[in-house]
Amino acid sequence: MNLDFSQIVPSMPYILKGLQVTLQVVALAALLGFALGTLLALCKIARVRALGWFADFYTSIFRGTPLVLQLMIIYYGLPQITGYDIAPYLAAILAFGLNSGAYMSEIIRAGIQAVDRGQTEAAMALGVPYSKMMRHIILPQAMKNILPALMNEFITLTKESAVVTVIGAQDLMRRAYIVGGEKFSYFEPLLFVGLVYYVLVIILTLVGKVIEGRLKTSD
Repeated sequence: MNLDFSQIVPSMPYILKGLQVTLQVVALAALLGFALGTLLALCKIARVRALGWFADFYTSIFRGTPLVLQLMIIYYGLPQITGYDIAPYLAAILAFGLNSGAYMSEIIRAGIQAVDRGQTEAAMALGVPYSKMMRHIILPQAMKNILPALMNEFITLTKESAVVTVIGAQDLMRRAYIVGGEKFSYFEPLLFVGLVYYVLVIILTLVGKVIEGRLKTSD
């Protein structure tokens, strides 16, 4: 193997500039996914059957089709229908956020249903409105139970963000491809990017453990 990492050292700052794009896409998509997932989870446990059917249908669509297909439909397909082009950055946030929302909805739903039913009955007996009950009593307890699963979804989202390279967004993976083409050597830049993703996952794992530990001590 004729590996020569010295040839990509001058290009490492260029590759690392893609880290900002990657982190921004992941952070905004995670926020969108969490908000959407919470809304879908509430629909799934609502007494109105139509809301539950809608949430289940949404989840089945986004869990049953490939993420890269969803990304390409949003980036290439929507402009054909609407007549307006979508920037790769925005398309990535929408695709990852909508996809993540489907997975998070199941996690959040399970967390809500895992809360002791007595909490809900006590709040209803005291006349606490449903919205306040969910916001101040049920959801905070559910979040503690599902934090590991949410962190795992966030980590998965971080790794899957590399798919955005197929629509030309200047993320870590795309910049590694460009450097590989310029140097006529792809293995070294791809290994370097792999190391960057690995470090990101390790950091996120440690952050998740710290938050989980603080939540346990606060009980």
